[in-house]
Amino acid sequence: MANSTRKITTLGIGIALFVVLSMMLQVPVFSNYYLCLGYVVMAVYLYSFGVVQGTIVGCLGVVLYCVLINGMRGMPGWAIGNVIIGIGLGMTFHWIKNMKNKMMTWTIMIVSSILFSALGILIAKSATEMLLYSQPMIIRMGKNMSGFIADAVMLILSLPICKAIDKFIKKSRFRSVT
Repeated sequence: MANSTRKITTLGIGIALFVVLSMMLQVPVFSNYYLCLGYVVMAVYLYSFGVVQGTIVGCLGVVLYCVLINGMRGMPGWAIGNVIIGIGLGMTFHWIKNMKNKMMTWTIMIVSSILFSALGILIAKSATEMLLYSQPMIIRMGKNMSGFIADAVMLILSLPICKAIDKFIKKSRFRSVT
């Protein structure tokens, strides 16, 4: 019972942090998009707690954020995109976590952040919006290009934070929820 409660609490904290950081700290980089600091939380959860927990934080965090900010507009695409990013990055982090070659580890993490952001935002989000809004895929991809760039950059900037916080999480009682 205590372990289930701890898991739910840890997920709730992650989702809340995703929403709060997304709402409170908006760093503009494009005219219609900003660096979403909620992705730092998603990346930390993917790295330290695993694929399932990180994906849940990223998906439910963006759903709650979208509902609070602008209703359902954009939400299905972001949620599906975050599921793809979460599964891909989470599996990559799990696979490379114990690699000895640090340069290879960082290279894989950076390339994976770009690749899964492209798959999640440029492909999945654009395809979802193409179906919802009946616009050509190329138009949707163009509109989502700034989101892809900003999210990939944010995930890459999160990587050192993931490694630093993971050391703390390993020592804490939170690790037992994975």
